[in-house]
This record gives sequence, structure tokens and C-alpha cells, in this order.
Amino acid sequence: MRKLINAPERFVDDMLEGIYAAHPDQLTFVHGDLRCLVRTRKKHGKVALATGGGSGHLPLFLGYVGDGMLDGCAVGGVFQSPSPEQVLKVTRAIHAGEGVLYIYGNYTGDVMTFDMAAEMAAVEGIRVETVIGNDDVASAPRGREDKRRGVAGLFYLYKVAGAAAEEGASLDEVERLALKTGDNVRTMGVALSPCVIPEIGRPTFELDEGEMEIGMGIHGEPGVKGKAPLKPADEVVDEMLRAIMEDLPFKRGDEVSVLVNGLGATPKEELYILYRRVSQVLNAEGIRVWHAYIGEFATSMEMAGASISLLRLDDELKRYLARPASTPFFAQGQL
Repeated sequence: MRKLINAPERFVDDMLEGIYAAHPDQLTFVHGDLRCLVRTRKKHGKVALATGGGSGHLPLFLGYVGDGMLDGCAVGGVFQSPSPEQVLKVTRAIHAGEGVLYIYGNYTGDVMTFDMAAEMAAVEGIRVETVIGNDDVASAPRGREDKRRGVAGLFYLYKVAGAAAEEGASLDEVERLALKTGDNVRTMGVALSPCVIPEIGRPTFELDEGEMEIGMGIHGEPGVKGKAPLKPADEVVDEMLRAIMEDLPFKRGDEVSVLVNGLGATPKEELYILYRRVSQVLNAEGIRVWHAYIGEFATSMEMAGASISLLRLDDELKRYLARPASTPFFAQGQL
């Protein structure tokens, strides 16, 4: 293990102390718990948005706490869920009188954690609704979308719901828009190398030199077809896009937003090589790219690889996606 850390058991808290030190005007923590992260400037009279999940995926999840997106995040250990009590602390801190919407990925531990926190919040008189991201087409077939993992497509749920909440939409409306976004986003990833969890100190899975695994999850969950020889980038994109586009399905005349996401150890140069092919394929299929995001949006420590997400748009989703946002890890002006 070659990492710039002090001690494996201090990895998450040292990281958080660094984030708070770097962004004191935007982020802070509550109840003396570094892992209960919230916006510094609480905005009263709006629906509050909370997320949470394991560390090791920056900028997912805490990286999207900020203006125009989320209000708080419960931070777990590396690939570990936060506790229900931590989610409740965040919920109390961000609640501004209009209810709280939980948005998080579809992982068993997170579902249990947030369900328990929602029940405890209800006892305190805080209304909580929940939207679970499940955009990874590789993790379950069509018809079983409720079993799918939530990966990089969560970014779109945060962005659309966050913009609506910032404009003053009701909790029911913000929830509807988050659900609508989730219904229209699909993602698939490819891994070229594993990551190393500091407290374990060894790779989470094995891939030999020259191998790849299409459909692998952001924690190293197995892909749909197992290990295979690494192909040229265009062929990898073609295979991933085929699965994504057939699933919704996307069709000629659609407008989409594209997100090409690096998993942590793949340079932007390679992400743009992937986007080059995505653009070619969508143009050939008669699908217009309204806006593209290329960079790191949901990583897996130092895993090499990438994911591709497509969000099918209509005028309503475009309006909210276009709204400005500003967090320490993501900034966008009005599109």
C-alpha cells in the first residue's frame, strides 16, 4: 500500500479536517462530530436535502453539499455506511421548516441507516421523504430497477433536486423531480485496476495486466461479463453505450446530458477519448447532447476506469440542470 496517510484508522477524519480547513466559508460539522457535514450558511424556508454513504468516493457524496445542491451529508468510513444517529444529527441541523429529502445510493447498509433515521426524525416532528438512486444498469436487469446500485448518476439527482429546492419548491415537488431524474438516468462502468482500502491494505479485487471488467461497481462489485482482455477505447464505449441505450431505451430525437466519470486513477485525457466516441455514437443515433460533464464525479479511491451516464432530458429537467451551483468540489454557472 502506497498512500499519503498518517494512519489507516485516521484516514477519514484526517481527510475531513483537511476539507473543513480548506473550505471554512462553505462547510462545517455539527454536534462535535466531524462526520456530520453541513453547509455553513443555512437557508431558512427551503426544503433541505441530505445524503450520505461511505467515504472513498469523492466528490460523491459530501462533495455536493453547497449552494444549489445539498445541505448536509453523513459521512461513513471507507465503503461503510454512516450511523442512523449521524444521519439524524445532520437532519436536525439542516431542517429549515419545510421538510427533508434523503437522496442516496441503493446499498443495503445505507437503506437501513436512512430508514432508521427517517423514523427517528418523524418522532421529532420532522417530515422526511426518500429517493434512492439506482442508475447502474449492470447490477440488475430491466424490470428489477429497484435492485440496481446507485453510482455516478446520483450527481444528476442532487443537481436537479438541489436546484428545485433552492428555488423554493415544496418537498413533494422536489421529491417528484428527483424521482423523475432517477427514472431517466442510466450508467455503466468499466474497471481497469482495483483500489486499496487503507484499513485493509490490499487490493479489493484482482485484474491482471491487460484485463478489464465491464459493469463493475464502485466498491469492486463484479461486472456483468467477468474479466476480459482490455479492448480499444472505442470498443469499450460501444459496449457500454449499447447496454445503456437499450435499457431505457434512448431513441432518435432524444436530448441527453452525458457524464463521463473517472473512477480515481484515469486521467482526463482518457476520459475525453471516451467522450469522443460517445459523441460519435450519439450523433449517429440521432440523439442530441445538450450538455456534457467530464471529470471525476464518483470515484473509488485509486481505481482506474470510468463510467458513462446518460440523462434523458425534457424542458423541465433542462431548466433545473441549467441552474447555477457552487460547492467546494463542483461549480457551475447558469447554462
